[in-house]
Amino acid sequence: MIALTLLTQADCAWCERAKKLLAETDGDVEVTEVSLDTDEGRELAARHRLLFAPGLVHDDQLIAYGRISKRALRRELDRIPQS
Repeated sequence: MIALTLLTQADCAWCERAKKLLAETDGDVEVTEVSLDTDEGRELAARHRLLFAPGLVHDDQLIAYGRISKRALRRELDRIPQS
């Protein structure tokens, strides 16, 4: 199982697309959504220098942000060793 944090904001079409793409994965991911409107979201965005939502974090590393494609998401997930 791959644990991911998805940083989102309200009224964000790319955030909704990222959520949909993550829901379509083969069940090998566990996603925690964090709003950029929260203290935790702002702290994560600042730490990872996230310029705009959505942002996808794994193991305290920003692995994708912005307009995330299905191909790019799969590539990033394939790079993560599964435990």
